[in-house]
Amino acid sequence: MDEQPNHFDEMLSAPDNVREPYRAYKTWFSGQDPSRLKKKSKEAEAFFRRTGITFNVYGQEAAQERLIPFDLIPRIIANREWTKLSKGIEQRVRAINMFLHDIYHRQEILRAGIIPIELVANNSAFLPQMIGMTPPGNVYTHIVGTDIVRTGEDDFYVLEDNARTPSGVSYMLENRETMLQMFPELFSQNRVKPVSDYPKNLRRSLAACAPSKCGGRPTVAILTPGIHNSAYFEHSFLADQMGVELVEGHDLRVVDGHIAMRTTQGYKVIDVLYRRVDDDYLDPLNFKPESMLGVPGIMDVYRAGNITIANAPGTGIADDKAIYSYIPDIVQFYTGEKAILKNVDTFRCAEPDSLKYVLDNLAELVVKEVHGSGGYGMLVGPAASRQELSDFADKLKSNPSNYIAQPTLSLSTVPIFAKKGLAPRHVDLRPFVLVSPNGIEITPGGLTRVALQAGSLVVNSSQGGGTKDTWVLED
Repeated sequence: MDEQPNHFDEMLSAPDNVREPYRAYKTWFSGQDPSRLKKKSKEAEAFFRRTGITFNVYGQEAAQERLIPFDLIPRIIANREWTKLSKGIEQRVRAINMFLHDIYHRQEILRAGIIPIELVANNSAFLPQMIGMTPPGNVYTHIVGTDIVRTGEDDFYVLEDNARTPSGVSYMLENRETMLQMFPELFSQNRVKPVSDYPKNLRRSLAACAPSKCGGRPTVAILTPGIHNSAYFEHSFLADQMGVELVEGHDLRVVDGHIAMRTTQGYKVIDVLYRRVDDDYLDPLNFKPESMLGVPGIMDVYRAGNITIANAPGTGIADDKAIYSYIPDIVQFYTGEKAILKNVDTFRCAEPDSLKYVLDNLAELVVKEVHGSGGYGMLVGPAASRQELSDFADKLKSNPSNYIAQPTLSLSTVPIFAKKGLAPRHVDLRPFVLVSPNGIEITPGGLTRVALQAGSLVVNSSQGGGTKDTWVLED
């Protein structure tokens, strides 16, 4: 296996010493014929292509639809490691929900001076339309994807909180299904916690958030922007797996103060709408009037308590990377506890001293847009050319409040199946969290994204990264 020093290797604690979670797997792998594994890798690619597991890349006419590369070496996490992670994620998600309720009601955290008022008041993700509005069950973030990186045996950091419309869960499910089909013997030899019940749990969790006026079994539907959206495969996949309708804005209308969807038997009332449409496009009467993706009047129905929108409008402010830098304070303020999971040190470029430091050290930092996602609009200083650094410095000077900067972390590596055998590559992890009045549920594992290029730290699929099956082992 190629050596990549100075990074925590999740499989090897030394060149010849396999870490406990990987021992059974490494024994199995060492007995495999490499030609069989290469054949299996091609089978997996064919399976993903047949299933249509693709994503769209915006702004690239020649390659608008791509297959996300799948690596057949699982990422393996011990149960004790997962226990610590899940406790930290649960604490964080609970605090974020409390924060969202507070900023749309009494704003105690602003009064206490913990967070600057302008960071909320001037934030485009803050929705005045949500002030005084309490979602059914007091749940704002029904589905959360928390991006986590590892730098050592017990060192985990949260990179960002995806509290708006986190994507990627379909890849987590299909990665596991593919591994089960290709290597059934591995799952009889290793006690791996299941993930296949996520769609059932998602439906149950959403149904538990139905409005109090809902009688009988709640009707759940998924609202998609349509086939041109980069995550359309996931929208249709989840609707199919959950056994619910996939709808677009033109399928919905207000009927007697409720949102109803068009069916062959007429219009049917929806109680819970899992929307994959951004706030700005959700309701042309309240937000962007030119939107063709949303439902005119849905916010009025929502305020009247006749529908649950998941995630709640206005949750995007919790995704803001400047707000992210205050999450340890947010956890402390609302729970009275120290944050279990650490944040990455963050420089808010809106602050003059921070901006000066960032500009002086740009070649050593990672700079991100506060509302950016998918790896777009970011600068990885150590990998940037002089010209890229210069151009980005100009962007920072012209609009500093749009950016935060962080040190380049020494991300952990896990092995991938390369042409010459196992080779280490950097990874992150996106566990998926369900929140309802009944509690917080975290699927064991999540989506591991892997940088397939040697030495690269960019794992996003839109930037050439791949995915892996993530195993959490039973004790």
